[in-house]
Amino acid sequence: MSEYIKSPENKVYSKPRLLNDKHMHYCPGCSHGVVHKLVAEVIEEMGLEHEAIGIAPVGCAVFAYSYLDIDWIEAAHGRAPAVATACKRLDPSRLVFTYQGDGDLAAIGTAETIHAANRGENIAIIFINNAIYGMTGGQMAPTTLEGMVTATTPYGRRVDLNGYPLKITNLLAQLPGTCLVTRQAVHTPAAVRKAKASIKEAFRNSMEGRGTSIVEIVSTCNSGWKMSPAKANQWMVDNMFPEYPLGDLKNTAKQ
Repeated sequence: MSEYIKSPENKVYSKPRLLNDKHMHYCPGCSHGVVHKLVAEVIEEMGLEHEAIGIAPVGCAVFAYSYLDIDWIEAAHGRAPAVATACKRLDPSRLVFTYQGDGDLAAIGTAETIHAANRGENIAIIFINNAIYGMTGGQMAPTTLEGMVTATTPYGRRVDLNGYPLKITNLLAQLPGTCLVTRQAVHTPAAVRKAKASIKEAFRNSMEGRGTSIVEIVSTCNSGWKMSPAKANQWMVDNMFPEYPLGDLKNTAKQ
């Protein structure tokens, strides 16, 4: 068995070359690390490490530039789609993608997100939806579920006071400029494989000029949710998935 493990011919997995040898700051059980790995794998497999430009705004996602060895631009809070628009228009040969959380994309960045998608900018948007503001203390986000307890909704989100959870991905699917709008997760090996395939398709769309692609990753924030990683995964399945069901919302390549 030891010879089998050591044999390079039998190696089935290794760390992506584009992931830096740097300890990640994310909380144990956080979905960000898994998605970072997938992005690194896809860029490497597509041979686009010298063409890729990632845009990371404010939030937990801002530190993505520390972990992936590609070109990065840090955008102001919510402005990643606007910065990505400029990058892609200036050099259409580049793979340009944003990496954003729900507070960034669906709150302060709502206008930038909607208008970039409505214009059909040839960018990919990776959207991490954990229904809470993770970095700043666990406040209510636009995507926070009805009745969900957060730092600013200690008795649960009330529709009459706080409004309904914003399903911004569903809104984006209605825009003519979007070519791929999909909702995935990374809580199981099968889900990871599907998420990776969606990210690769989104990146391919950017390179081929098909319009805006949005890959939402329904995620956990076990620190913000005050749960263990295992319990957070189960809570996500039981509560997040009914509100944000997985699968393609729009895929013009399949129409």
